[in-house]
Order: sequence, then structure tokens, then C-alpha cells
Amino acid sequence: MNTSFPFQRILIIQTAFLGDVILATGILRKLKTHYPEAKIDFLLKKGNQSILNHHPDVNQIIVFDKTNKWKELWRIIKLVRKSNYDLLINLHRFASSGIITALSGAAINVGFNKNPLSVFFSKDVQHVIGSKENPFHETQRNHTLISEYTDPKPAFPYLNISAESLEKTIGLKNKKYICISPTSVWYTKQWPEEKWTTLIKKIPEDITIYLLGGSDDKAVCERIKNNTRRNHLKVLAGQLSLIESAALMKDAIISFVNDSAPTHLASAVNAPVCTIYCSTVPEFGFTPTSNFSRIIEAKEHLTCRPCNLHGFKNCPKGHFKCANSIDVNDCYNVFEEALKLSQ
Repeated sequence: MNTSFPFQRILIIQTAFLGDVILATGILRKLKTHYPEAKIDFLLKKGNQSILNHHPDVNQIIVFDKTNKWKELWRIIKLVRKSNYDLLINLHRFASSGIITALSGAAINVGFNKNPLSVFFSKDVQHVIGSKENPFHETQRNHTLISEYTDPKPAFPYLNISAESLEKTIGLKNKKYICISPTSVWYTKQWPEEKWTTLIKKIPEDITIYLLGGSDDKAVCERIKNNTRRNHLKVLAGQLSLIESAALMKDAIISFVNDSAPTHLASAVNAPVCTIYCSTVPEFGFTPTSNFSRIIEAKEHLTCRPCNLHGFKNCPKGHFKCANSIDVNDCYNVFEEALKLSQ
């Protein structure tokens, strides 16, 4: 418990993608450990709020609906100012969150120097991207904003699985199974469907396979299912909530995912996970943090990789070698390793 800073009201801002919100739960947990009596609110983008429902460290979820951005921005600013926060932590690096932070009225507000409004923060911190020689994980980056108020050690992401979520998935855990989340918001982060199909065909028939994702991912999952013509494969895309998906991942032999939100969903419940990197690279700092974590990427050195921090809708070079050159056998070897450990 930290008595140096008597924080009673804290706000965390992360209005980026779902995976970023999950990773932000590391500092949420760290702050709650040091300030157990503090009320910690979380501001996030509409559509991501369900991930923090029933989270033991969250006092209030504030939802930012970006469909009417400027009108909503003014509503959020008034709400934040009324709350009289002692500490505001802004993990987002863009102008909208910078405006909220600058006009928050918080006693202390901290954010990254890449935010265009950082000149108006109480403290701005350098946003560091790691390298192979000096890896720097997102949890470490986030922690640099609060290390002065907590301790030097970053915390891993954490999500709470409710009893209801466990109950929803318990009937799916009768046999040995793996989970696959085959899609991503960004096409070039997504291992091709034919690769997933080949991997699935190699998995022994007595292993159940669950294909996970949202409603928008169902068509891809159904195509993969149809192309494998496999028994004991079930498409669950659109049928489970995010927390229910995490509950299912937790007891899987292994979950195969892209460099996307499901990586962090698995990590937040310490589920065995294998992340496949296509156009992006592990050095960006978004690697899995589970005790059993494996990374698969192209062995060939490609001068075009990484092509972007997030990815593109199509391969800029047209060949998509970063994905197509990944050997399915590398993934199958991870499956065998995880299977042995599960027995």
C-alpha cells in the first residue's frame, strides 16, 4: 500500500483497440494493489466495455461513443471534470484523449509524449518501441506512466472470469480441445485460411477444435470448417462473449491466435497460447505473457517486414510472404509440446 500519494479517485484512459484495453488491465491491477481504497474508473471506446464487466478493480466504466465524436468528447470532458480525479493515466496517444486529459482538472495527469496535447500534461513519458536487442513489452511501456506512484515491476494483464461465464463454457470442456481464433481486424496480421485448414487437418481426430471470434468472423470460420470436413470441430464465433471465450481458452490444450486481441485475452487468464506473427513483429511489444507462450513467425528475412505497426487490408507487395512462408509444421510442433504438458 502506497501512502506517499493519497490517491482516492483514479481514471485510466485507453480508447484504442480491444487488445490495448486488455493490456491496460496490468496497470489497473498494479494501482489497485498500491491504492486498495481508491476508486478506479476506466474510459474506453464503445464496443470494448464488456471486457471489464465484473472486473474487481474497476469502480466505473466510462464509454466513449466515437460515432458522434466531438459532441461525445464534450460530454466526457464535463463528466471527467465533475469527478475530481486525483490521478489520471492516459495510455492513448491521440488528440481526443489528450484534450480530455488536458481539460480534466485532475490533480496529476500523466501520458505519453507522443500525444499531441502532452505539453499540457503534468508529466509526459517517452513512448519506447523495443528492438530485438532491447525488447520492451507493452506492459512495461504502460508501467512507465505509474512507476513513480507504485513500484518498478510491471504487472501482466488480468481479467476476471465470472461464475456465469464458467457455467456457460463448462459443457464444452468434456473432451480435450484446442481453440483457434483465425481472424484479425487487419488482414496482414491474419494467417491465411488455407494455412489454418492445413493445421486443423493435422490435429488428431480425438481432439475437439473450437473456432472463436465475433459475429463478423463467423463466415471465415464456417469456410475453414467446410474446407476441413472434420468431425469434432465447432464454430463458436459470435456465440460466446469475450469473457466466455477467455474462460474456454483457459482450459484448452493450446490456443492458436494471430498478433491480435485474442493473444491478450488468453494472456489475461494465463491460458496456453501460440501467437502467429505475419506482417508485424514481436519487437513491437505485444507478445503473449502466459506461462506457456510460444511465437511463430517467418524464418526468412524480409526487408518489407514489418510493413506497419498495425497492418494493412492487403499486402503492399502483393506476395504476403510474411504469412505464406510460415511452416504449418512449426505450429503443429507447438501443439504436440502443449499436448504433452497437458497430460
